[in-house]
Amino acid sequence: MRFVLAIVSFLLAAVLIGAGIAQKTIFAAPDRVTENISVTGTAPVTVIDGATLNAFPRSQTIEISGSPEVFAAYGRTTDVLAWVGESSYNTVGYDAETAKLTTETVPGTEETVPSPVDSDLWLSDYSSENSLKFTVNVPEDISIIIVADGTTPAPADISVSWPLDNSTPWSTPLVVAGGFMLLLGLVFMVWAITHLRNARGPRRKQPKMPKMPKLPKQPRYKPTKRALPATTSRGRRSTRTGMIAVPFVLVASLSLGACSAMPAATTVVPDPMVSADSTNALPAAANEQPAVTVLQAKRIIADVSAVAAKADETNNTKLLATRFAGPALERRTAAYKIHKADKDLDALLSIPAGPVDVTLPGQNDGWPRTVFAVTLGDVDEKIPTVAYMLIQDDPRALYKVHYVMTLEPGSVLPGLASATVGAPRISPDAPFLTLEPSLVAKAYGDILMKGEKSTYYDLFEAEGDTLRTEVGVEAKKVRQKKLPNTAKLTFATAPGLGQTIVLGTNDAGTLVAVELTETETVKPVQDGAAVNAPKDVKALLGKSLSTKGLKATYADQLLFYVPSETAGGKIVLLGYSQGLVDAEEVKKK
Repeated sequence: MRFVLAIVSFLLAAVLIGAGIAQKTIFAAPDRVTENISVTGTAPVTVIDGATLNAFPRSQTIEISGSPEVFAAYGRTTDVLAWVGESSYNTVGYDAETAKLTTETVPGTEETVPSPVDSDLWLSDYSSENSLKFTVNVPEDISIIIVADGTTPAPADISVSWPLDNSTPWSTPLVVAGGFMLLLGLVFMVWAITHLRNARGPRRKQPKMPKMPKLPKQPRYKPTKRALPATTSRGRRSTRTGMIAVPFVLVASLSLGACSAMPAATTVVPDPMVSADSTNALPAAANEQPAVTVLQAKRIIADVSAVAAKADETNNTKLLATRFAGPALERRTAAYKIHKADKDLDALLSIPAGPVDVTLPGQNDGWPRTVFAVTLGDVDEKIPTVAYMLIQDDPRALYKVHYVMTLEPGSVLPGLASATVGAPRISPDAPFLTLEPSLVAKAYGDILMKGEKSTYYDLFEAEGDTLRTEVGVEAKKVRQKKLPNTAKLTFATAPGLGQTIVLGTNDAGTLVAVELTETETVKPVQDGAAVNAPKDVKALLGKSLSTKGLKATYADQLLFYVPSETAGGKIVLLGYSQGLVDAEEVKKK
């Protein structure tokens, strides 16, 4: 019986181990599904929507070919379609019934598109010559855009593949169970052999019986001699040896089978979406989505910094205009003219590439879109902490810096929404604040002109306001006293032409960016007298003396916190930048 148990155990071990190995080899399912399509449309753009990309779970690998130049990017579906605009484009879908990719062309009024390279809308982009392959893991609200050069048809050959879960959870347990049965069979075999050996060991002697009396001898019968028939039996030892031979052969064969190499169990891990970092997570769905993600903001600021550095080095206003607009462009353009005349004058505010410490995108599915960001300075203040207000005018435009300001030392920003939520852009005429944002520039200018006599004085926080110290009413009086009696200096302020940008804060207050212009007019008060132009005015105007008088215009880019009327509190100047933007000779009436 013990031998029977051993043989049954060996047979079960062979079946279990074989089944486990077979699941990893001959019965293994495919590790991915791949679908190919050749787009027949001639539109310059092809779009693969999020539903197609998620026809199967896990990551998506896209291969594109069919043109000398291949560009692909992914972004929110609404942004992708907004960028496509009125252009004709091809769509790639997935038919679940036929399990095939499909394509159709959506007609439009434009047959070409601009280059999509480096657009601020993309979460990530890729480009190559002839062919392109990349892997992403995107949700259904993300689409992929494919373009050649914008004028020729989009690359036609597209392949999308998805990894499949072909794991075999029972393979390892089967092999382990088979190994256990093999071990159990060996135990039964050893037990059987040991028992058999003990059964044929030395026997105890029988006790001696008393001798019986001898019987008289009987006559002996002598049979005729003949040969005995041959026998195949060789005794108990021979029989036992034959019985053992078969099990040992079986053990040897099963043991050799169990030593076959088994493939290690593998787990397919979805590839993470490329653009992104724990910090590159997509915004949560909402009625109005944030304009950008943190990673997009970092990429935009880095490009702004690179453009500014290159433009500053060569005084290239055309390059500068690709990333700057409004008051920020006006200030830097004037500085380039001054530098051209005298390189030692008017040092510009540096634009650091990062680190980006604060990202506050405006909540807006349409355009224009707004982003507020702050880059941290260093400990020794060689690089300042800088705040930016950027605006994207339309889907195909780049974000441009309208305001760039150094934050006041010790200033504390109010509570702001996270980048995944964003903040609403509020009307400059919002009535629920302590002062309408549209009036902030005028009110602050009045304080610079009149000081405590201004009707707006009590609305603004004076402590920590270094600009008020530099150009306020007391500073203006000091400058007037320094002029000789032959000249007269007057000042004026007015709201600038820059947009008033208002973003909400967590406490129902607002961040407000405005432009304020300050003019200084110097006129001679005696006939034949002339006034001297300061170096920066001379460099911008091209004249050092004037008998008519000189007028210099300075632009202040200002960032304020304006609290809600309910919460109360004073308006705080958080940061500013200032510089000469225009100079002219006074015209006689």
